[in-house]
Amino acid sequence: MEVRAVAKDTGISPRKVRPLVDMVRGKKVDEALTLLQFTPTPTARVVAKVVKSAAANAENNFQMEPADLRIVNIFTGEARTLKRFRARARGRANRILKRSSHITVVVSEEAE
Repeated sequence: MEVRAVAKDTGISPRKVRPLVDMVRGKKVDEALTLLQFTPTPTARVVAKVVKSAAANAENNFQMEPADLRIVNIFTGEARTLKRFRARARGRANRILKRSSHITVVVSEEAE
């Protein structure tokens, strides 16, 4: 059985999240959390939080053993983009796009 957790509208652009997501895809939950703990980027904390949430959902809602959980699927997608403007010279304005993302983690028990 697959169990999901989703973090919606994180204030981090998907481009910054994708390398971390690719790093932990297919790993056991314990191993993934250890990797994220020692990754020197603030984004790793958000990804770790979603992985922990998926593991907690599996343990509490479906009585799965936390030691046997593996990240089956993890991905990030575009969320809403905040559009802001910055004043420039000669009365002009430039657009600033503040991107955000949804992070989805799917965990499942390993078949032994």
